[in-house]
Amino acid sequence: MPEDPQSAVPAPSADVPDEVFSRPRDGVGGFDPPHDAPRPVLVSPPATSPAQQAAFGRPARVDGSFAGDRPTPPPPPVPPPPPEAVLRAFAPPVAAARGLQEPPGGRPGRRRTATGPWWKADARADPWRDPHAPAGLTGPAVFEEDEQSGPIVVDPKGRKRLRLRDLSIRLSVLVVLAVLLIGALGGAAGYLLTRTADESPLLAPGTQLNESEEGVAREPGSVSDIAERVTPAVVSVEVRLGEAGATGSGVVIDGANGYIVTNNHVISGADGVEGAEIRAVFFDGSGSAARIVGRDPASDVAVLKVEKPALLTAALGDSGDVVVGDPVVAIGSPLGLASTVTSGIVSALDRPVRLSGEGSDTNAVISAVQTDAPINPGNSGGALVNGAGEVIGINTAIASLGGGSVGLGFAIPIDTVRDIAEQLISTGRAVHAALGVNARSVTDSARDGALVVNVEPGSAAAEAGIREQDVIIAVDGDAVGSSEELVVAVDAHEPGETISVELVRNGSSQTVEAVLDEA
Repeated sequence: MPEDPQSAVPAPSADVPDEVFSRPRDGVGGFDPPHDAPRPVLVSPPATSPAQQAAFGRPARVDGSFAGDRPTPPPPPVPPPPPEAVLRAFAPPVAAARGLQEPPGGRPGRRRTATGPWWKADARADPWRDPHAPAGLTGPAVFEEDEQSGPIVVDPKGRKRLRLRDLSIRLSVLVVLAVLLIGALGGAAGYLLTRTADESPLLAPGTQLNESEEGVAREPGSVSDIAERVTPAVVSVEVRLGEAGATGSGVVIDGANGYIVTNNHVISGADGVEGAEIRAVFFDGSGSAARIVGRDPASDVAVLKVEKPALLTAALGDSGDVVVGDPVVAIGSPLGLASTVTSGIVSALDRPVRLSGEGSDTNAVISAVQTDAPINPGNSGGALVNGAGEVIGINTAIASLGGGSVGLGFAIPIDTVRDIAEQLISTGRAVHAALGVNARSVTDSARDGALVVNVEPGSAAAEAGIREQDVIIAVDGDAVGSSEELVVAVDAHEPGETISVELVRNGSSQTVEAVLDEA
């Protein structure tokens, strides 16, 4: 193997100092060392060993870089001729010609059409259309993130959508201007129409509004049904004392004879007063003078009589059939407003309520029917009616914080009213049982009762041995928890009846028998 001429250049010796190759200190001259400096001695490389020559040297009798007797690769296989169907479809009309044949009917058009969808001006140069185009290997396929062009593309699910980033600036500007123009035209049209439209006439003579042909069904027992049946039997009671006056309510209990029941405190101020006038105003607006048949301050019940025939009589119910929760309707003339109807329920029974009013001699304790139907001043003497249209009480009092209804009203049970009214119509007065004691309510945190403050001499209590400071806790086995309950318990009996009274005296209880007097 011949030696390379570059291999004869020796490498710099390690014994030659660096200053030999440095620039002169005066800065003049090239990089050659000074002529008077000693030249470095070039050292020849060591000779090639026979083993290296045999391993890496060129073989004998070889002139070129490679051996000339290496095998020649076989020629590429010749592809078979195209099938006859392919030649008929894609071969040119002349056998010696290359490329695609002309489209049916002449030269290829400028663009694809329905009749020639595969032909364009560059169709002959398209290698994918030329059956004689040679095949060759290319690089791997490169897939772009989005190869679809145009603003309308198809997503992976096959849905067409608009891609805004492909819209041209000109088209985008045109769309915005079109939207603005349409909005401006719409606003202008609306403004002109509202400014120029003729107003319709304010008056339309002969106008007739529509009217429903189907009437409203009012079921029996509804508030409207009860009001329609009972309101004609409820009257307004007007009391005039000179320039002063008051208004209450009343219920017709005997239309044939003109008897009307009301509260004693409504008409007591006119009894025996010269020039006083009591007048009953009926449902139809007509009125009639009324006279006092009788009144009972101990029960707050009074009866009037009018000279007006054929009055509608209210149906009177039974207090014993009333239970808490029953729906009720209150009918009367609250605040002077005649024929007013309110509704509610029975919220309590046998509620002891003391009645006393200014300008009235009423001093009664009733076992009331409590209701949450709104009752206001002027409802006194009116009807409390159940779902069957029967009067179950006469409205007489309200629990109020400022003079108006707070949802607690009280009515005298109709059984009591019936009994007192019958006595007043028969005799002009009512009789009550009396024990003959004055009492007040007390409690010792363990038991409630009625403390006897005074015992009337010769009364039923005195005869039974009841003393002052006794605490009555029961009458006929029914507990008595207050002075009001004691009055109600005694009034439930008739004069002459014997009752048992349980009392506490000096810390021990005992029972005595008392024969009730007539009050």
